[in-house]
Amino acid sequence: MNLTGPLPERTVAGKRWLPWLVAVAFFMESLDTTILNTAVPAISSALGVAPLSMKAVLASYTLSLAVFIPISGWMADRFGTRRVFASAIGLFSLGSLLCGISSNIHLLVACRILQGFGGAMMVPVGRLTLVRTFDKSELIRAMSFVTIPALIGPMLGPVTGGLIAGYVHWRAIFFINLPIGLAGLIMVYLHLPDYRESKTPPLDLVGLILFGSGIALLSYVLEVFGDHGLSLRETMSFLAIAALLIVGYGLHASRMAFPLLRLSLFRLRSFSIAVSGGFITRLGIGGAPFLLPLLYQIGLGFTPVQSGLLIMPQAIAAMSTKIIAQYILRRLGYRGVLMSNTLILGGGLVLFGTIGPSTPVWLIVLQAFCYGMFSSMQYTSMNTLVYADVAPSQTSAASSIASTLQQMALSFGVAIAGLLTALFIPAELRADPSKFIHGIHEAFFLLGAFTIVSSLIFSRLKASDGLNVSQQKAAAGGEGAAS
Repeated sequence: MNLTGPLPERTVAGKRWLPWLVAVAFFMESLDTTILNTAVPAISSALGVAPLSMKAVLASYTLSLAVFIPISGWMADRFGTRRVFASAIGLFSLGSLLCGISSNIHLLVACRILQGFGGAMMVPVGRLTLVRTFDKSELIRAMSFVTIPALIGPMLGPVTGGLIAGYVHWRAIFFINLPIGLAGLIMVYLHLPDYRESKTPPLDLVGLILFGSGIALLSYVLEVFGDHGLSLRETMSFLAIAALLIVGYGLHASRMAFPLLRLSLFRLRSFSIAVSGGFITRLGIGGAPFLLPLLYQIGLGFTPVQSGLLIMPQAIAAMSTKIIAQYILRRLGYRGVLMSNTLILGGGLVLFGTIGPSTPVWLIVLQAFCYGMFSSMQYTSMNTLVYADVAPSQTSAASSIASTLQQMALSFGVAIAGLLTALFIPAELRADPSKFIHGIHEAFFLLGAFTIVSSLIFSRLKASDGLNVSQQKAAAGGEGAAS
C-alpha cells in the first residue's frame, strides 16, 4: 500500500483534519436520512402516494449502499482514496439535486439510488481511511470523534425536516446537501491522504452481479409483499431466485482468489459475531426511524415540527454517549456491553409500541433520550469490534463486508417495518388513526423481538474479545468476565 499525494508535513496536518473531513461525509448522510424520515408524510401527500409506500424511497437508498459498498474498497485501492472520496461526494450531491426536482415517486426512488451509489463510496472510504491512518489503540477515540460532529445531523435533521416540510417545501430538504458537499470537496483537496495499492486484483464483476441481483430482488419482494402486489406463487418464486443468486455468490466467492466480499474473514470469531449480531440487531432498530414519524404525525396528530422535536432527544443522547463509550467498554468489555445493551434496546422498541394518545409528552421525550443513549453505545461497540482481530492488510475487505451488511440490514429493517405495519392494518382502514397506531404498535413489538434475539449471538463473545481496541488492561479482564 502506498501513500501518495500529500507532502510529509501535510500528512501530519491531514491526520489532524481527517476526522473532521470524514465527519462531513457522515453528516451529509445522517442529515439526509433523518430529514427525510420526518418529512415522509408531507412528501407522500405531495406525490399522491400512501405513507407506507414511502418505504421504497428510504429502502432504495440503503439498498443501493449495500449493492455498491462491496466495490468501495477495490475502488479506493485501485484509484486512491482521495479521487474516490471526491467523486463520491460529487455523486451524492448530484443525486440530492435530482431528488429535489423529482416529480413522482418513481423518479425519486431512481435518484435515491444514484445518491446511494455516491454514499456507498463516501462513508466506507472515509471510514477505511481512518482505519488505515490511526492505530487500533486510537480507533475508538477517532471514530467517536468523527461521529460526534456527524451526530449533529440527526440532532438537527428531525426539526429541520419538520420546519422545511411545514413552512417551506419538501424539495428544499435535498438542496441542503449542496453547500455541505462543496465544503467537503474543498477539504478533500486540502487534507485527505491518498492511500492506494500499487497492484490491485481484477474486479469481481460476476460476484457483483450475483450478489447485487440477489439482495435487490429480496428487497423488492419485501417492498411489494406488504402491498399485496404479488401472488403467493410469485412471491415464493422470487424468494427462491433471490436465494439461489445469493447462494450462487457464496459458491462463486469460495472459488475466487479475489472475491467481491472476502467471506473467509468470517473465520475470525470476533469479526463473525460482530457482523452477524449487528445484522440481526439492525433488522430490529433499522425500522424505528421510519415508524416513529408515522406514529407521531399520522397516529397521534402531531405536526412535522412537533414530530421532529420528539425525535431530537435520541440524537442529543447519542452524541453525549459517544464521549463515554470508550470508558464503558474499558470497564465492562464488549461481551458485557453488547449482551446487556441489546436486551435494553429490544425493550426500548417494545416500549415505543405502547405510546398512544394518552401518553404524556415528557414520557415520550424521556423514552427517546434513553433509546438514543443505548443505540449509540450499541453502534459504537459493534462497529469497532469488527476490526479487533483484523490484520492491516484485511481492513479494506473487512470494511466492505461490515458496511454492506449494515446497510442491507437497515434497508431490510425499513422494508420489514413497513411490511409488518401493513399486515396488521387492512388497506381500507389505514386512514383511521386508531387502526394505524395499532399496526405500528404491533410492528414495534416484533422489531423489539428481532433485536433481543441478537443478544444470543453476542453471548458467544469471550471476555477477552476486543481488548486491543477497548484498551482494557489485564486487571480489567476479570470485570469483563464477571459482567
